[in-house]
Order: sequence, then C-alpha cells, then structure tokens
Amino acid sequence: MDSRRLAYLKALEIDVWERRDGSARPAVVQEAAVAAPVASAPALRAVPEPAVEPRIVVPGPEVVVPGDDAGVSTLGWDELATAVLSCTKCPLHATRTNGVFGVGNRSARWMIIGEAPGADEDRQGEPFVGRAGQLLNSMLKAVGLAREQVFIANILKSRPPNNRDPKPEEVRACIPYLYRQIELVNPALILCVGRIAAQTLLDVDTPIGKLRGVVHRIATNRPMVVTYHPAYLLRSPVEKRKSWADLLLAMRTFETLQSGATA
Repeated sequence: MDSRRLAYLKALEIDVWERRDGSARPAVVQEAAVAAPVASAPALRAVPEPAVEPRIVVPGPEVVVPGDDAGVSTLGWDELATAVLSCTKCPLHATRTNGVFGVGNRSARWMIIGEAPGADEDRQGEPFVGRAGQLLNSMLKAVGLAREQVFIANILKSRPPNNRDPKPEEVRACIPYLYRQIELVNPALILCVGRIAAQTLLDVDTPIGKLRGVVHRIATNRPMVVTYHPAYLLRSPVEKRKSWADLLLAMRTFETLQSGATA
C-alpha cells in the first residue's frame, strides 16, 4: 500500500494492520466501535483497498452559469459577503441564526462545494464545522491539503429548517452568490460533495453514484469531481473507499492541469 493511500486510511480513522511481510492492509471499517473483550473478539477481515472505478474519465457537458441577479456578478469579496449576510431574497433568512458565506483561501486552487448549512454551521456562521466538517478536513489532509488552503462554500447560504432539501426557489435566489464566489476564487478544480449539490450544479436528477468517476465541467469550463457528502460517509463508512477513488480522480485531474500549465 502506498503512503498516500495509507495516509488517507489513517486520516479517516480506518484501522490498518500490518502483515508479517511489513505490508499494510485496511481492516474492517468501523465508526467509534467499542472494544470487545479479547476472548470474544472476531478475527480481522481484510477489506479490499479502494480502487478507481472502471469508468472512462471524460469531460462532462458544460453547464451554463445562471444569469446575473441584481448585479451580483460585479461584486467584490467584501460587497458579496455583505450581500449574502443581509440577503432576504427567500424565506430562509427569517429562520436562520447566521448566514454562512464561505471560508478559506480566496485564491485557492481547490474549491469545495456542498449543499447547505446544517445546525452547527448555522450557529457558527461557517461551513462544515460539525462532525461532517471534521471528516472533510481528514479527506483534505489525505491529499496533502489543509482546510485553510481551500475555499469551502455551499449552494445555499442559509440553513433549511430541519435540514430538509433546498427548494428550487431557494436555490434560484442563492446560487448567483456561489457562482460569483467561483469567479472570484478562480479554482483550478472543484470538488462537489453530496447528491444535492451535484445534481443542482449539473442540473440533473441522476443518482450520485452515476455522477462519480467523471470529470464534469461547470462555470466556464472549470473541472468538477463529484464525491459523497461527509455526512453520508459518517452514516455509511464502508463508502469511504469509494470517496478515496474520487479523491484519486481529483488529484490526477489537478496534477494534469498543473503539468499542462507549466509545460
């Protein structure tokens, strides 16, 4: 097992055990498992190493950027933040505690896009700060990135009540802010996490499993890779292996872009 894969498994708290020949293999994926007495502990069962799914990686269709909304496309960072935090374009402003603008390096090469703030994000005004945020940090760490090196944003800037799915009118009101953030950051790569975010940005209803493994193009031909939302991975830890395949695709895509830029 190469060092990058080993770092990913350890960062995501997937147990790794050593063979007598010194090679490492992932053990059964468990989340916060309580240790059983030694006498009754079952033998470890090896889980196959994550591998990239056998799909041809081709650019997806270019998705057109939505039309400008009240001059959003001309706003700078400070003006945009003020517009987001004072926005009343949809009813969510009446139920939120804080607007969640986004956080990170405003000149980042990677941009992470999720669906909408949850309860923790609503309280703190920052995206991905709960358990899902901690897992996202581990995913980034596995590819050599700190949270501070990327820019993280959501499609919606206000939390939907009870974490329900965003309504179409809420997305229409909010998404010009996100596209302006993409223009300002100008990332080399977008990592889209979760079904709702992916379907919204690609304007499809395709299951997320079929959106993975392909380099899509959005926002004036920027490459985007789709993976599972960290909250889903917390509920279904076995799927972390698939998310590693997605990260491998994202890393290869980014490295290819970088090598082309320096050629």
